[in-house]
Amino acid sequence: MLLHIHPDNPRPSHIQTVIDCLSCGGVIIYPTDTIYGLGCDINNRKAVERIAQIKGINIDKANLSLICYDLSNISDYTRQISNSAYKLMKKVLPGPYTIVLNANNNVPKLFQSKKKTVGIRVPDNNIARSIVHEFGRPIVSTSIRAFNEEIEENEYLTDPELIHEKFFNLVDIVIDGGYGDNNASTVVDCTDEEFKVLRYGKGSIDEFL
Repeated sequence: MLLHIHPDNPRPSHIQTVIDCLSCGGVIIYPTDTIYGLGCDINNRKAVERIAQIKGINIDKANLSLICYDLSNISDYTRQISNSAYKLMKKVLPGPYTIVLNANNNVPKLFQSKKKTVGIRVPDNNIARSIVHEFGRPIVSTSIRAFNEEIEENEYLTDPELIHEKFFNLVDIVIDGGYGDNNASTVVDCTDEEFKVLRYGKGSIDEFL
């Protein structure tokens, strides 16, 4: 199903269609402020396993993160956030960053790395944030880009109609929220006082230096 949703003013009935899908264990493709992402309910293991299968990787290597609505969501799933990290997140989020933080027990174990950390995203995208807000809890965040895939060679990454052509038989809903970006989020480890950039992406790192 290709579902067109207005990027600035998502219609509540359209968002509810997505919520119903997620509640039933469905897998969606949705727009973010970077690359379109694969998403599902973080508490539905079968749905999460579907996402790992779609990406063609072991679930332990899927690099899954959580899409949250705002900083209050973040505190529900993380612990030991330093004052400097909180101030930084407040400054750069919503935005094209994945912030790695210490996970608490509310985060399903399959999301946690061996170091018990989790990636958190608050994208600057009304559709993604509306979905999370109405769903009442975070959803999975992982780009539709396949493992080790060259972004520049795949036009489908930015065009929702081409995304639908590629994934329509693998997911339940593809949301058309307009053209996406072909640059991934910047990943920053904020588990220690000294922040570390783990991946350079769309988000500027000036704020972290």
